Amino acid sequence: MTEPRDGTDRLELMRSFLAVAEAGSLSAAARRLGVSQPTVSRRLQQLERLLGLRLLRRSTHGLSLTAEGERALAQARDLLDGWEALEASLRGARDAPRGLLRVQVPHAFGQDQLIAPLADYLRAWPEAQVEWRLNDRAPDFIGGAVDCAIRVGWVEDPSVVAVLLAEVPRIAVAAPALWGAGPPPETAAALAPLPWLALTTYYRDELLLTHATEGTHRLALRPRLATDSLYALRAAALAGLGAAVLSAWVVAEDLSAGRLVRLAPGWQAAPLPVYLIYPAGRLQPARLREFIALIRARLPGIAGLTPR
Repeated sequence: MTEPRDGTDRLELMRSFLAVAEAGSLSAAARRLGVSQPTVSRRLQQLERLLGLRLLRRSTHGLSLTAEGERALAQARDLLDGWEALEASLRGARDAPRGLLRVQVPHAFGQDQLIAPLADYLRAWPEAQVEWRLNDRAPDFIGGAVDCAIRVGWVEDPSVVAVLLAEVPRIAVAAPALWGAGPPPETAAALAPLPWLALTTYYRDELLLTHATEGTHRLALRPRLATDSLYALRAAALAGLGAAVLSAWVVAEDLSAGRLVRLAPGWQAAPLPVYLIYPAGRLQPARLREFIALIRARLPGIAGLTPR
């Protein structure tokens, strides 16, 4: 392998390749790196010559990674993160988070409860930037260019570090008088005749409700509306379309204002776990280390969550 002829170092070539792979185009990568598009194109060609491999396919539809490019992408991230970690260890106390941090968060939670700790992070580290990705699916740490994720729900991937931080209580609610005349239903069995709405991420055809002293009750559902959006489910419940089980934090103000009523108050669905997730074994640059530390400290105390 020979040295790049124009003096561009290999790390810079890797940064350019990584930017193109993540941004999906030369022009977007050039904007991210603050250089011209021809510069990015030249660096890619240099890297491919150095490696003796084709990393990207170029077509009228855009750029896509070759099989070799897919392998190079994961290793390029590890290489650059490792270099940043080396710099950080040598600088010691002078090191401060800088650069782009890519965080995946759930749609509703990431638009609401998580904004406060995100703001604290950005205020504390002005040289860091965050790409805040709203996505309810399990994170793809390699192909998706994700540094860490906050996930509401269960984690099944054994290759990641998953830190359980809190739980989200879930309760049954409905608009006033959905049940007809009289007081709202007090027992789980009395919920069966109601029209129901479903959150497909966690339930669709049935609900298992629990009570501290009365055990469990399985409630079969034929939902009038099923959605994967927590906010859409809340809006449908507010519109009187049916009863729903929702995260307690998202309906707290509606309950206080009387727009929604809690049904069968002694009963609730199983709480959802909240995890902080990041790849195991990957070297962590300062921007990621500090974000992980802040979330572990702050998230359990967020209103509407039960610390673990």
